[in-house]
Amino acid sequence: MIMQQQPVISIRNLGKHYGDKVALDNVNLDIYPGQVIGYIGPNGAGKSTTVKILTGLISHFNGSVTILGMDLREQDIEIKKRIGYVPENAELYELLTPREYLHFIGGLHEMPETKIDERMERMLQAFGLENNLDERMDTFSKGMRQKVLLTAGLLHNPDIIILDEPLSGLDANSVIIIKELLGRLKQEGKTIFYCSHMMDVVEKVSDLIVLIKDGRVVAEGTIDQLRQFEGQSLEQLFAKLTVTEDLNRKADNLARAIGQ
Repeated sequence: MIMQQQPVISIRNLGKHYGDKVALDNVNLDIYPGQVIGYIGPNGAGKSTTVKILTGLISHFNGSVTILGMDLREQDIEIKKRIGYVPENAELYELLTPREYLHFIGGLHEMPETKIDERMERMLQAFGLENNLDERMDTFSKGMRQKVLLTAGLLHNPDIIILDEPLSGLDANSVIIIKELLGRLKQEGKTIFYCSHMMDVVEKVSDLIVLIKDGRVVAEGTIDQLRQFEGQSLEQLFAKLTVTEDLNRKADNLARAIGQ
């Protein structure tokens, strides 16, 4: 008898309001071990709200969220120990060096200092930051800071990795490294919740794509399933389902404005 695999993340009737504004409206989603979920949508669609709920940054919401078999409302601390989160924009302690900052992060996860050093040095070397380990981060570019954030989010070897525009500011070689890394982490059984506007990357790395608009899921499936449904690329499907105005006309208007 084959046992049915249990979802790592189970979202049921998830809703969130900010006053009269509906951020999430009855979202339902199951995510399984080893899946890469591409969670996409226009600005204001509800992506960031979903991420903040999953990471425990927002505690008041409607519906239920179960992560690794635990209720998010009741066992949020235990869940946070098993999650790695890489935000698009985060306030680093810029007066610290990467070594100091990552020791702080590792300490929060009760990691041995020797393990912190070993992982930190190997990860930053892969990112080309081995010579910047002891430099203050207030001198770092956005891409360098993003590499430190990625290292911090993965340092404790989490079971679930939540990435919100993780490629922001990265150079081309680092983007390739991250794409390869996602494949390796998937092979290890990690579950990856990936939010991005970069359709080509989402299309290549995701097992399941969830498109959200106005707080509702408007499309869900593999890239092949979505192509069969609409016969279009992910970028074209995204535009069709989320944009109410003609993009070509808007581009023409911008070109005319520049030429005047």
